[in-house]
Formats: sequence, C-alpha cells, structure tokens
Amino acid sequence: MSPLDIPRLVIAAPGSGSGKTTVATGVMAALAGRGLAVSAHKVGPDYIDPTYHALATGRPGRNLDMVLCGAGRIAPLFAHGAAGAQVAVVEGVMGLFDGVATPRPGQEADHGSTAAVARLLDAPVLLVVDGSGLGRSVAALAAGFARFDPRVRLAGVILNRVGSARHRRILTEALADVGLPVFGALPRDDAVHTPSRHLGLVPAAERSAPARAAVDRLGALAAAAVDLDGLLRLAATAPPLPTDSWDPTAAAGHAGAQAQGRGRGRGRPVRVVVAGGPAFTFGYAEHAELLTAAGADVLTVDPLRDETLPPGTDALVVGGGFPEEHAAALGANTRLRAAVAALAARGAPVIGECAGLLYLGRSLDGTRMCGVLDTDAVMGPRLTLGYRRAVAATDSALAAAGTVVHAHEFHRTRLTVPRGALADPPAWRIDPPPGADRDDGAPDGQHDGQVEGFVRGGVHASYLHLHWAGVPGLAARLVAAAHTARPSGADLQTPGANGEREVASR
Repeated sequence: MSPLDIPRLVIAAPGSGSGKTTVATGVMAALAGRGLAVSAHKVGPDYIDPTYHALATGRPGRNLDMVLCGAGRIAPLFAHGAAGAQVAVVEGVMGLFDGVATPRPGQEADHGSTAAVARLLDAPVLLVVDGSGLGRSVAALAAGFARFDPRVRLAGVILNRVGSARHRRILTEALADVGLPVFGALPRDDAVHTPSRHLGLVPAAERSAPARAAVDRLGALAAAAVDLDGLLRLAATAPPLPTDSWDPTAAAGHAGAQAQGRGRGRGRPVRVVVAGGPAFTFGYAEHAELLTAAGADVLTVDPLRDETLPPGTDALVVGGGFPEEHAAALGANTRLRAAVAALAARGAPVIGECAGLLYLGRSLDGTRMCGVLDTDAVMGPRLTLGYRRAVAATDSALAAAGTVVHAHEFHRTRLTVPRGALADPPAWRIDPPPGADRDDGAPDGQHDGQVEGFVRGGVHASYLHLHWAGVPGLAARLVAAAHTARPSGADLQTPGANGEREVASR
C-alpha cells in the first residue's frame, strides 16, 4: 500500500439549500481555470450534481457513498477517481452531520454523512453558510459545527448570499472572534440560478448550453470572491492517505476474468449497450469501468435520437433519469422500442433501474413504452426516497438469489399491473430500517412493501439504484449472462466499428 498524497478538501454546509453545489462547482471551475487537474467528488447517491462537476473540471464526477459502497471502499474509490489530479474537491450532502435516518447496529449516528466521509478521507472541511438574514449569530452557528465532533477538522467558512461589503465585514469579524477564517464571500447573484424540478436540479445533459454558461459564470464568481490560494494551502494540509486505489479489474475478480476470456476468445467481446442522452442521465462512471474490466465492449444509445441498437448488442442497461420529462419523444421512437422488446424477447440481459423500469413497461403517463413488462406508470403526488437494504429474491442476469445489496430509491411515479396479467417473480426483498416511511408504489396484489421489481427471462427491473462498486460481481455476472444468451454464431460476428460509432453518437 502506497499512501495517496493529493491535496483535498470537503465543502459542506449546515443544511440543504445553503449553496454547497454553487460554491463547490464554482471552486472546481475556478481551479480548473487556473490550469489545475481537479478531481470532483460528491458525497451520497446524487447523480445530478456530478454532471455539473464534470462540466467544471473536464473529468468524470465521482460519488463517494459509504452506504451503497461500504466505508472500506471510500478511500480506494476516492484514490481511483483522483488519479492524475493535482487537487480534489468533495461536495457534501445535506447538513455536515446528516447521515442515514436510522443507523443499523454497529454504525455511528452520522453514518453516510459528509462528516463520516471527511473522517475517512482525513480531509479539512469548509462550511458554506448562507449569510442572508444573519449577523453575529453566524459565529454561534459555525462554532457549534466546529466543536460538535473533534474528529472533523472544520477549517473555515465560505459565506454565500452576502448582501453588501458591510454585511461581509460583520460576518467575517464575528467568525474571527471564534477562530474561524473566511475563505470567501459570494454575493447574491440570480444569474447563477440553476433550475430545479421534482427530483432536484435539472441535469446538465438536459440543458447543455445553459449549463455550460452557468458553470462558467460560477467559476468566474468563485475566482473573484474566494481565496483560491488559501484553499490550495488548506487542501495541502491533508496528510497522505494510506490506501490502495480501487481497481475495477481486481474488483471484477475471477468471475470477470472468466467472462473476459469467454468474451474475447471467440471472435469478439460481449457488447453491452448503456442508455444515455437527456432522458437517462443517472449513472456512475464505475459501472462502465466494471463492465469493461469484465470483458465487455461498452457502447451508448440515446433512446431520444437513435432508432436502432448498436449492431451486435448482447445486453442493454437502462439506468435512471427523467423519462417522464421526455415521454412523448421516447414513445415516438417506435423502432427503438421494438428493438428493445425484441432483445428482451430473445432472452438477452436487459437491466432497468428506476427510469429504466418505466421505459421497459407498457406505458408512462399514458404514453406507450417498450412493453417488455406488464406495468403502467403514472406520476404521483408523493416522493419515495431513501436507502434500502435488499436481498435478491430470484436468480437473474444481474444477481444470484440471496445476494445482499444496499440501494437507493428516488422517484415520484407509481406502478400498476393490469388485472390478470402475468405475475413475474420479484427482483428484490426489501429490509427497510426500523421506522422507515416507504411508499413503494408497487402493484396492488403483487408487492406487499417487502418485495420490489421484476424478473422475466433476462430482464431485471426495479426502482432500486445500485452502485456496482459496492457489489462488483454484478458486472461480471451480467457479462457472463450476455455471453450465454447470444444467438448461435454471434461470437463470430464482427460488426463494423464505424457503424457502431455512428449509432452511439449521432
């Protein structure tokens, strides 16, 4: 094990809505604007903020979620994501000490929190404080956070939404009295507003040009209002981190090596296609890395634009996103919907995760989808949100029965199954923590609040979002299942690379 010596800091806040994403993204963009290689990370399961981090840094935004991946993988995943970077910036989640609502036995009270990740990374923390409506009370607020857990090194404050130079002086002097330096003060600026909707910010991929402009504006704002040199000096105080880097090839393990041998030894590797584009923006970079390590060629299809699957598709992964915002266009792409249904009908692995579950169903808000599953989805009034511990209820292309996973659920839709429709085996059995408030939107008569999702042939679909780095065997199992399900002679097919690239990118 060689210690990882990379400057790093965590940007946290007293609670949601304080401006963490504004400040963190602006700092990332400003540092990248200086020519530095910046590694961006987000605590928790959030898929959306990392899309803005990627715009700011030119590198994949990475998540650090100790619930989904386990505490022991946080430092290795951080090292993997930060490889080749000169500084790393970690954006927190919710309030600094806010973790899972009900920790399980043996877990700390703030399990999954920004503070817990900061401790695992031995990184200094900056607290973003919304200064609007605050005067000297800012000192009591920040001092309380600084003293709450002595294992967390709260090194200073960045003020947000400061009204005037006089307001900044009042806040800064009060914080100096409790020994907390101010590293910057961002003024109120409506020009950097990022639009939101029912599940949070609108992903960058859905507003490409405006998102780029917003990130550039944030970078300019941070460059003018934040002491970047001071931040770099603070980040450099983080000690070497004693960890090995996470390695997707090692994580895929022996099963991955076997799948790789099967895929590459007989003509061509397994071809796994991942849905992308504006409708399916939720995904972790490690998924494609694990699939590649398991021997697959990974391609992308945009269900809003591409009318066919790439030639030689052996498996399809449709992750999360906002299909409800694009239902009409998804429904109008009849050729691709038919291709997805045909792929599933021949037994190829087709994995749907939340948005993918909706796309594989019969309809979404009355618009026809792929019809692979006998489900109809509608938007509901209530948000279903939270971590889940689940056990695979059925053998599938993704997981062997009995496989334990930690997952995240995040949606506003509800499913129904027409009376008399075929009842598919469930994908998962849910073990909610005590006191969890869960309305799973499951079909009446099939789900009882303790099971989730569907398995039908090679299809595995559910509302649960997984981080495959937490269960790395999933990728190798999927690749092996795709190889087994290939039509006779498919190993010898070698579709042209130019055609594949055109399908994936046009």
